[in-house]
Amino acid sequence: MTIKIDRRQLMALGTFGLGAMSAPAYAAMAKARGFTHGVASGEPSQNSVLLWTRFVGGGDSKLTVEMAQNVDFSGAKMVGEVTASASRDHIAKYVVSDLVPGQWYFYRFVAPDGSKSMAGRTRTLPQGPTQKFNLGVFGCSNLPFGYFNAYAHAAQRSDLDMVMHSGDYLYEYPVGTYPSEKQMLEGRVIDPGHEIVQLADYRLRYAAYRSDPDLQRIHQLYPMVAMWDDHEFTNDAHMSGAQNHQPKTEGDWEVRKRIAEQVYREWMPVRDRDEGGPLWSEYQIGDLATLFMTESRIGGRSEPADLAAALQGQENIQTALETFRDTTWQDSERQMLGAVQEAWLAEAMRKSRASGTKWQVWGQQCVMGELRLPQEAVNWLADDAPAFAKARVAVGALASKVGLPINLDSWDGYPKARERALMGAQEADADLIVLSGDSHNGWAFNLETSGGAAGVEFGGHSVTSPGLESYLSGADPVTAARAVRETNDQLQWCDTSNRGYMTVSLTSEKATSTWHFLDTIRAKSTTMKGSESRSVMRGQRSLAV
Repeated sequence: MTIKIDRRQLMALGTFGLGAMSAPAYAAMAKARGFTHGVASGEPSQNSVLLWTRFVGGGDSKLTVEMAQNVDFSGAKMVGEVTASASRDHIAKYVVSDLVPGQWYFYRFVAPDGSKSMAGRTRTLPQGPTQKFNLGVFGCSNLPFGYFNAYAHAAQRSDLDMVMHSGDYLYEYPVGTYPSEKQMLEGRVIDPGHEIVQLADYRLRYAAYRSDPDLQRIHQLYPMVAMWDDHEFTNDAHMSGAQNHQPKTEGDWEVRKRIAEQVYREWMPVRDRDEGGPLWSEYQIGDLATLFMTESRIGGRSEPADLAAALQGQENIQTALETFRDTTWQDSERQMLGAVQEAWLAEAMRKSRASGTKWQVWGQQCVMGELRLPQEAVNWLADDAPAFAKARVAVGALASKVGLPINLDSWDGYPKARERALMGAQEADADLIVLSGDSHNGWAFNLETSGGAAGVEFGGHSVTSPGLESYLSGADPVTAARAVRETNDQLQWCDTSNRGYMTVSLTSEKATSTWHFLDTIRAKSTTMKGSESRSVMRGQRSLAV
């Protein structure tokens, strides 16, 4: 029998203070002993879930894992033991098996001295006929830009079943770069102060982020499925390098990749990966949906095409843009997922559809719909906008005239790979819903190929990272959003100025995304300024009008 969790039971799990994590408080936590960063759970199946904690002792520490079906832990059972290893930054992860499908559970870790971690709550995925499922979707959470009010708001709810993080869980930059010192919010402290490159750097940065009380709270209450984007490594990462990796001063890219992945797997509620194992995964939500989580940064992604390099030294910009459009941009050899993962996804969608599963939900990192810049965007820049922003918008407007997109780092930079992936969904007769992040703005697209409708995309806005409004500050957000929508046929709705998160609600006949807009991220608050919803009916593969 499934246990219904109400708000009273959530409160019984304890709450965190709503104040900022001050610099002295963070410094104290960095030196703390015992259970230092709460608990987390992830990668649920019908009968298993992964549990996570961090316990700092004198060295390796053997922890006991307890689970219960009641919030007061009456009838709690020891389900196993796990070592918080000093060599793994004192992280402990344990996969509990033989659980009941569709069931909420409570869990905690017990240290050798008898001290207990905070209690966490998790759940298994449903099996068989499933009427509804609510997924909270988050992305792009840059701690110094503001408070994680999106996590705080979601943690107050009692109607979510699971949460998903689409990537950019943290950012790699040094203090004062992104955000600038002027943009930084006082009290939002990251460590170390320099860019993270070495093993200790990445560990310290995760420790700083995971010290945030609202991030701890969302992990405490819900199982999370997650995949990195680029900033968990460094900006604009791809298989063979990254825009923000300089080999001469930061070492070998393969070494940095291995370090970044290792620390991600230490600090996130995800399984360790055997050498050579797949980076992708899938989750079966009863007969309602299959959620596919893919990786599009380090496994098979080609280096993004460089429009600036193509235009450099060219006397006729129009001709150079057209040449770039017809050659480099359309190169069918350029990959987003890589051939192996691309084939896996197509076959997995086919199997999901053949099994009678109603929705095929693809969780991934980058916006998939087509986005070109409106011509009037050149008038939206503030007078004091930096020169690089003015140049970028000017080139973007010219590129748009010949059919080139705004962002070549998104799926727009890999049109042939996008066509193949969407045609795979069409060939599987999938009811495809794509969930994306990365752009910091909210989007609702009808996805199409040359063969017609392929599915819909719900693009999530950011927890704190600034969106288009930070570049196009001379335009009213409503005016800008309208012009962007009118310029792009597949785009049905967008929001270019708010921070928050999505709820994706699935039923047997309808899937609805609701974008929740927070009133502010510059002060601690869960007040909302509004929301917007869009739906798709099963079998339609286009958003309802």
